Amino acid sequence: MIVSSESIALTVREFVDQEIIPNELFLAKNDNAAQKLLGELRKKAQDAGLFGLFYPKISAGKFTSLSNYLGVAEQEGRSEYGPLVFGGEATLDAHMLHQYGNPVIREKFLAPMAAGDIIAGYAMTEPEACGSVPATLHSSATLINGHWIVNGRKWFICRADRASFVTVVARTNPCATIDQAFSMIVVPVATPGCSIDNHIKIFGQYRGQAEISFNKVSVPEDYLLGKQGLGLSMIGQRLNLGRILRSAQWIGLAQRCFDLMCERIGSPRGVSIMLADKQLIRQHVFNAYKAIASARALMQAAAQALDSWQPSDIAVNMAKVAASQALNLAADSAIQVFGAEGVSDRTPLASIFQIARTTRILDGADETLISSLGRRILASHPSYRVAHSNANVNLNQAPIYYHDNN
Repeated sequence: MIVSSESIALTVREFVDQEIIPNELFLAKNDNAAQKLLGELRKKAQDAGLFGLFYPKISAGKFTSLSNYLGVAEQEGRSEYGPLVFGGEATLDAHMLHQYGNPVIREKFLAPMAAGDIIAGYAMTEPEACGSVPATLHSSATLINGHWIVNGRKWFICRADRASFVTVVARTNPCATIDQAFSMIVVPVATPGCSIDNHIKIFGQYRGQAEISFNKVSVPEDYLLGKQGLGLSMIGQRLNLGRILRSAQWIGLAQRCFDLMCERIGSPRGVSIMLADKQLIRQHVFNAYKAIASARALMQAAAQALDSWQPSDIAVNMAKVAASQALNLAADSAIQVFGAEGVSDRTPLASIFQIARTTRILDGADETLISSLGRRILASHPSYRVAHSNANVNLNQAPIYYHDNN
């Protein structure tokens, strides 16, 4: 029997409403009891056939099209804990390990991760580097006697406290040009020399990010992901898919904020003071609705470009910025309508607002993306090309890669 994406999205929504949202305050404690509950919820999702829905088909994923999965990803993202429960947090790693992993990597890392038995992390950003400039990354890996020796420090690594392994971006060709200097290497966190040094709080709350150091960490040669020197192109591919997956989750959170705002306006308290009749309240509703609808359309266009292997840099980056802006606007508007209650733990809005603020930095700061997008859009316009045809301007400058904390 063929099950539609709409039907799966509805089932996921019901799971989120019934199983996850009622437990959000407890899960936010992030202690051992919270982690135990998270594991129990993940098992329930697996038993319901809702785990790893966009993993590669070989790993029992139910979607082969990113476009068809986005509606489901939105529902997974309606709670900040949804991606953890449904395995959405590992979707990006699943695709990268499936596409670039050799048989050893697929057996030792992809298979148990896709089964929900282990958790993956991605280690790219560094304390002394500029997140948007790969040339400033210093971590290295040297091949000696059939083993990669990894040295360096990485930080803001999501799930670092729970990850069984991390994919490390490291220099493997120090004398090569930037496009051939980096590789990706899978490193089990339990390997001697690999240590979690600092837990990093975000807005005063620990959300699983940490700093990891690699001191002469030795892993087998076949833990190399893809081919040596192709790390930069893999970073770009990872970012494009990751930005769309994140955008879907952010739009899911934005829609939840919008729904909460409308419910508050229509509540007995809202009716008693005629909130729906106030023009500025209507403006909040209008602006949030427009931002969410626009971001959703841009996201779908970007997903279709990725599905069809068409040029997608502009579409993907535009969708990421739009989704971030929609979430920030919807969260802020909902808090304003709720008043003091909106900044308390009586609603999820304060926690969502913290997440919303980080989205303007994650996967590329808005300013950097907007500047790059503006240049690319201008460069593609015929009048701009004519005007600058004789100038010493590179209109087809290579895309800038940005940090990824996925």
